[in-house]
Amino acid sequence: MPIYLQTRQQGLLKIKIAQARDLMESCRLCPRACRITRSRDQRGYCRATNHLEISSFSPHFGEEPPLSGSGGSGTVFFTHCSLGCIFCQNFDISLEGRGEEAEPGQLASVMLYLQKAGCHNINLVSPGHYLPFILEGLDIAAENGLDLPLVYNSSGYESLEALKILDGIVDIYMPDFKFWDGTIAKQACNAPDYPQVARKALKEMHDQVGDLILDGGGIARSGLLVRHLVLPENLAGTDRILNFLANEISPRTRVNVMSQYRPMYRARNIPELSRSLTVKEYRQALKIAEELGLTLLT
Repeated sequence: MPIYLQTRQQGLLKIKIAQARDLMESCRLCPRACRITRSRDQRGYCRATNHLEISSFSPHFGEEPPLSGSGGSGTVFFTHCSLGCIFCQNFDISLEGRGEEAEPGQLASVMLYLQKAGCHNINLVSPGHYLPFILEGLDIAAENGLDLPLVYNSSGYESLEALKILDGIVDIYMPDFKFWDGTIAKQACNAPDYPQVARKALKEMHDQVGDLILDGGGIARSGLLVRHLVLPENLAGTDRILNFLANEISPRTRVNVMSQYRPMYRARNIPELSRSLTVKEYRQALKIAEELGLTLLT
């Protein structure tokens, strides 16, 4: 049983919805803590208002194998992003705001459609700035038969207050760990606190769900799965990040060390990011992960 169903049965989901709405009112849903009044449609750093916005949804077969399986991961892409990397491959969604307004009931219908389509999970992409609406939609969907694991797919830039609300809601956390150096994070996404925030967030996520657990068919049921995008010139600090995961999260952490970096959007503003990753750079990252004993996913 997905953990959110147990939480709902205990009468705690409504409480969590109220807590999330309180965080959004003077908005502190992400670490930027803009404190704008979302109920008046004021826009903070992420540009989200008091309305849920969805860019797209579909069974996704390009996620990690434990999520995609044979039926696909039921992926919902939310509009806007609290981090806003200058090299984002989905910049039209995250930075330019492509999407349409939706009500929580419509999100519930999307979740139920993805379940009926045979997906293995509901995969929420960049969801943090819409947390109250998502919880409301989840409540409606659960009332109408949703029983798939819930995946929280994020940049890793998450507030501990919001993550505490998600305890008992999320089955699978899939955060990025993007940067070890605050100077690089400042240049790439105007978030010099990203390294500290991400370290605390990943520890909280692992405390909640533990290591990734697969069923007999190799499909993820619960736990932590970390993504790390290797950057040119080791700008991400890959060695430091992988050491952190192995030694401070868990040596059994499952990691997708990703090679697909290419200069998108405004990445060429940073000279070191104006080229794609080399094969040599990627192989070196894989070697580090293997030497640390981390379980690699592709």
